[in-house]
Amino acid sequence: MYGKLHSACLYGIDGVLIEVETDLSNGLPQTSIIGLPDSAIREAVERVRAAIKNCGYQYPLQRITINLAPADLRKEGSSFDLAIAIGLLTTSGQLILPVDERTLVVGELALDGSVRSVPGILSMVDLAKRQGFTSILLPADNLEEASLIRGIQVYGIRHLQDIVPEQETNSKLREGMMQNTGPVVLKNYAHLSALNSNVGDMERHEGPMRSPSLDDDYSDVLGQHHVKRALMIAAAGMHNILLVGPPGTGKTMLIKRLPTILPPLSEDEALEVTKVLSAAGKLKDTSNGLIADRPFRSPHHTISTSGLIGGGGIPKPGEVSLAHRGILFLDELPEFQRQVLEVLRQPLEDRKVTISRARAAFTFPAQFMLACSMNPCPCGYLSAQSEDQRCICSPARVAAYRAKISGPLLDRIDLQVEVPPPSEWRKAGASPSSVEMQAKVIHAHHIQAARYANSSVRWNSQLSGTLLRRTIRLPEEADQLLQQTLQVLNLSMRAHDRIIKMAQTIADLDHEGVILTAHVAEAIQYRQLDLNLF
Repeated sequence: MYGKLHSACLYGIDGVLIEVETDLSNGLPQTSIIGLPDSAIREAVERVRAAIKNCGYQYPLQRITINLAPADLRKEGSSFDLAIAIGLLTTSGQLILPVDERTLVVGELALDGSVRSVPGILSMVDLAKRQGFTSILLPADNLEEASLIRGIQVYGIRHLQDIVPEQETNSKLREGMMQNTGPVVLKNYAHLSALNSNVGDMERHEGPMRSPSLDDDYSDVLGQHHVKRALMIAAAGMHNILLVGPPGTGKTMLIKRLPTILPPLSEDEALEVTKVLSAAGKLKDTSNGLIADRPFRSPHHTISTSGLIGGGGIPKPGEVSLAHRGILFLDELPEFQRQVLEVLRQPLEDRKVTISRARAAFTFPAQFMLACSMNPCPCGYLSAQSEDQRCICSPARVAAYRAKISGPLLDRIDLQVEVPPPSEWRKAGASPSSVEMQAKVIHAHHIQAARYANSSVRWNSQLSGTLLRRTIRLPEEADQLLQQTLQVLNLSMRAHDRIIKMAQTIADLDHEGVILTAHVAEAIQYRQLDLNLF
């Protein structure tokens, strides 16, 4: 006897379709799972055996072979339990599924037959929709998340017994005497629709919903107008930024308010971000629909390379992927291990992470804005002007401290801005609010969206190569200023291109159709470490 069902698993952050084939033959009772399963899948035999028996069915006393195809793809996780159990019931003639439904089955089983949630369900439902499935059976705890994908019927079940309508069961089935009652034939899953009416809020949202507004606002920060200007430029063009200054000047406070001036995610971006969080098992609340606010990740400086970039036997997303379409904040940048920081170079350029293993290579999205902060020296008071706060670091110690950040990494940070000491906070002047700053940023984003409508580029920071040369042309005076700066400071061509892209963002913020010399001069001033101004 042979049967086949379809299930799915995660491969990176994407769902992969898996055929669960079941074969029953005469021989000594034993169960084998083949197709490169991991230990969690091999242990599924005992979970499925106990669940089937505790639900009143009979576990087949035959030679059972379960194949997970394609056989050359490594599988992991517990998402195949439900498909294996239903496959055994249908192959042994205890259950007949609806013939007019093309159903994907996903879920983990407890020993009593309860169905437990699995991570990455959003990617699996998206896969089922794209593969033409009409419905998907999954854990009830994943139902709210799965309902974010429109265009496919989603059925959530809490127990293996929920698959069979109560009116189609009898005492003999409960006593495990299926051989005398014949198979239970399911005509449809209508009873599951009624069951799901009691499971969470089933409203399907048309697009991403706004989460509650943050309490933090830039109007709370006194002074620091030039730093706010730099942060607004970074947000408008999604440029990387580094704030340098003594302790207590508000570097962390300023960067933590950066999400308040970023525009909300588009629907496509929201789906990408939500899928990454779902694959990482970090999607907790789906009641408001897809994630709408851009991610803000702030890992501790003791993080490992695999924690930052992703990794594992079968790799999982790291912090750079969890910050996709948002901000990765590294506070006290020199405190991170140098080898950890060096792995950022490739995703900052390619906007994705590729992790290779013996059997496969996994690619994760990593399009993020890098925001960093650091002190100018180990004691932190190199640029302080107070008599009570004098730097006690020797030049050699300062050089060793800054050497923790390599030149190639620093070259990839567009804006390097000095944050003045506290005495300069008390200068009079109204402080712009986050709402005012966000309005300017969104306007600049609209300008860029119209400019790059026929390309894959969305922001100025993504420009490179031929598209950069064709899109941005500097006036002769501005070009001469930039060339002189390159010669004097011995800047790289990467820094040259980043200054041009920053100048374009500044022009967009100022509502200028062309780049002016003043825009290039302002962009050059944000290369503080290249200028050795502190």
